Order: sequence, then structure tokens, then C-alpha cells
Amino acid sequence: MANHIPLVIASGNPGKITEIQELLAGFPIEIKSLNDFGPIPEVQEDGETFDENAYKKASFASKILGIPALADDSGLVVEALDGAPGVLSARYAGENATDEQRVAKLLKEMQGQINRNAAFVCVLSIAVPSGPALTYEARCEGLIAEQPAGQNGFGYDPIFFYPPLNKTFGQMTIAEKSQVSHRGKALNELKQEVDKVLIWIRRHMPLEEQFLYEQGRGD
Repeated sequence: MANHIPLVIASGNPGKITEIQELLAGFPIEIKSLNDFGPIPEVQEDGETFDENAYKKASFASKILGIPALADDSGLVVEALDGAPGVLSARYAGENATDEQRVAKLLKEMQGQINRNAAFVCVLSIAVPSGPALTYEARCEGLIAEQPAGQNGFGYDPIFFYPPLNKTFGQMTIAEKSQVSHRGKALNELKQEVDKVLIWIRRHMPLEEQFLYEQGRGD
């Protein structure tokens, strides 16, 4: 793919990778995932905000691999739980918990709660090896359902009810979810500025890397 800029998705979550690949299809970007490379050290997601964690993941992967990286940090913010699980969404039921276990814990915490308001939040960070990064942020408002519904998506999708479509994220197709989800909105913002983003990446990459791109790196 001559003149395509390589961009690694700094995530091991296949659901996230698929969504990002779908939304960025058709642009002069060679999408890669961490699975395309040998094992790299894990970054500590110990930031206090989605912004901090997204930047840490993108910057770390970019510096290790030497190419631009895109990372997303996202999570579920529940009003009745004072914003929990928040940045701990993926680790809410323990480090190695399954999606089903995380959902079960959240539903248990929400038993008896009248206020079901919640929001999915997503921060995207695009970083280059020298350190600078671009940030995109979006959120999607919804409700915590009383029980799971739908087999699509991942994470808390089966219990995140989106009133305008009268469906949980778990009941939506990828196309439906991409139009309204936190990650979809953030990626669509990125898509609107993709030409500027590609120019920014080229300007901030080391000179030798810029030369490789111009020579058609990625063939």
C-alpha cells in the first residue's frame, strides 16, 4: 500500500479493533494491531482520567514500535454509582474477569437504584514516537438496563440502553452502533479531520520515517 501511513491500534481488544478498522476503512492508512508485532511490554493504565490513559497507551506503543499509534480509553460512567466504574471499567470485577462477570457485578450494584442514567465516554489519542499527540473525546448518554439484551458488541454493551433507538448497544449492528456510540462519535470527528491528521503525522514523524513514507513504505 504505497503512500499509506501505518497506524497501529494500541489495543488487544478485538471488538475495539474491528470497530476502528470499520470506521477508518477507505483512508490512506495501513491499519495494524498489536497482534501484527512481537510481544511488547504492557503499559500501566494508572491514569486518573480517560485522557491520561489514552495518551499513555498511544505514546507508549508509538515509541516502542516507531510508528504512529492510536489508542482509545473508554468506559462507563454511572450517575448512581458516583461515576463508577469509570476508568476502572475494564477491571471493575477484577483483572481477569469476563464481560459477563463485569456486567453481573454492575447489575448487582444497581439493584434497587431508580436513577439508571449512565454514559459511555471515549477519548482517542493519536501519538507519534517523538511524544506529541492529538486528542478526540465524545460521550453517549443512555440508561442501565435491568437485565442484559442482545449478543452483539462487547463489554457493557448488553446493559447499556440507548432510548432514541429503543435498543441496548448489544442489540445494535456495528453500523447502528457506530452512528451513535461514544467511540463512533469520536472516530467520526477524527474522520472529518483525517487529512489534517495525516499532515500532522507526517510533520511530526522523524525525517527518516517521512522519507520511508514518501518512498511507499508498507508495500
